[in-house]
Amino acid sequence: MNLLKAAATVSGFTFLSRITGLVRDTLLARTFGAGENMDAFFVAFRIPNLLRRLFAEGAFSQAFVPLLGRIKSEQGDAAAHGVIDAVAVILIWVLLVVSVVGVVGAPLLVWLLASGWSGAQLDTTVLLTRIMFPYIACMSLVAMASGVLNTWRHFVVPAFTPVLLNLTMILAAWLLTPYFNPPILAMAVGVMVGGVLQLAIQIPALKKVGALPKLGTPFKAAWRHAGTRNVLKNMAPALLGVGVAQIALLINTQIASHLIAGSVSWLSFADRLMEFPTALLGVALGTVLMPSLTKAAAQQDRAQFNALLDWGLRLTCLLALPAAVALVLLAQPLVAVLFHYGKFSANDVLMTQSAVATYALGLIGFSLIKILAPAFYAQQNIKTPVKIAIAVLIVGQIANIFTVPWLGHAGLALSISIGALLNAGLLYWGLRRTVAGQARFTAKAGWLKYTTQLLIALLGMAAWLWWAAAQINWLALQSDWLLRLAYLLGICAVGAGIYFVLLTLCGVKLRAFARRV
Repeated sequence: MNLLKAAATVSGFTFLSRITGLVRDTLLARTFGAGENMDAFFVAFRIPNLLRRLFAEGAFSQAFVPLLGRIKSEQGDAAAHGVIDAVAVILIWVLLVVSVVGVVGAPLLVWLLASGWSGAQLDTTVLLTRIMFPYIACMSLVAMASGVLNTWRHFVVPAFTPVLLNLTMILAAWLLTPYFNPPILAMAVGVMVGGVLQLAIQIPALKKVGALPKLGTPFKAAWRHAGTRNVLKNMAPALLGVGVAQIALLINTQIASHLIAGSVSWLSFADRLMEFPTALLGVALGTVLMPSLTKAAAQQDRAQFNALLDWGLRLTCLLALPAAVALVLLAQPLVAVLFHYGKFSANDVLMTQSAVATYALGLIGFSLIKILAPAFYAQQNIKTPVKIAIAVLIVGQIANIFTVPWLGHAGLALSISIGALLNAGLLYWGLRRTVAGQARFTAKAGWLKYTTQLLIALLGMAAWLWWAAAQINWLALQSDWLLRLAYLLGICAVGAGIYFVLLTLCGVKLRAFARRV
């Protein structure tokens, strides 16, 4: 398998997902602005998403995917199918119970995230939460299906799946809002329809690889299956690690609910812009690397393991660093082009811009975490990332004490960026150490030269972006969106050209990143 080609495939479909996500958020900003209803939706949608990241894409995936890959590599497909069947039965029953509890307990969940709200805004948030909470069930099953498909090295369907959610939300905002009171309820319906479609598209893909779970296994037998036991055993420390990150998100949302109206929305729109490069780079590479790292770890092939990780780190730095520089220098143009329409005011642009710029400072950290953390999970070492996550939580909340009074909502983004950089640094340091039963990671020679080459190219690109962005009054062009978009695309194209030309002149050979496993 060509790793670069596989990563490009995943990144391409992820790009489609993020483009449709930006269209979705542009439509939301135009329709609802950044007021109380939009804040209510983002908090309500954050609750199932928080649990999805905590259980489905977090602890469950970290425990299930490496185990499944190891069993498939060592014991064959039949044993892997047995694990899939048993785990699927347990997961479905757990999700049914969790969904009922979540719908009933929606007021408590909303209070945990936004105790600063009351009245109509609180009531709307609770109603939105009750409508959308079962989304967690759909996405947990999607996460399991994606883990299975990625283990069989089928990356297309998992990468394409999020597009369906964006499309249903776009249609809901466009067509359904006149039929709901308040109109924001239409978005909750769009979320649930999207969740069902995302789950449905997994079924043909699982059938194609012969890994569709068989749900006839009795609950007791599924519970006693060795695979289920191992997943639950590994989930415990993983749950703590992922839970720490979600606790930080919960605390930050609470703080934002006590700031001026619109703070939650500004941070959410800025986060959407951050997810774009993070998903294209870190998530795509991490998804492709995970099965190969797991196989190399299972075979105790340290040379291959180190080579794969070094390749991922170099490629991430190559692409994430210019993206971070561009987000800082083009924060206002990006926010203006994407969101400055309808009810999204010039003040909303400036507030979102500050959050984008401070988030961008941690982009390289966010991206590297997606590469470094799977290196631990592939070796079934979950405890080290957990310890690091706890330390990062403490540092992040200490940072909030200083950054929020100084920068308001942007201070929350800055503390998250500080935490991401610290997290990535500690993960790398942990991989470099010799741990019992695991050889330390050794990077290939030439990193000093490579870093210098990147720095030269980044400086050239940054000089152009800084000068070009300052020549245009982006807010004044609100009525001429096409001209504003053309200016932005032109500036970005020239900046990218400068970056890659300077890299080539400095001796970086892009073809060297092609790699087969």
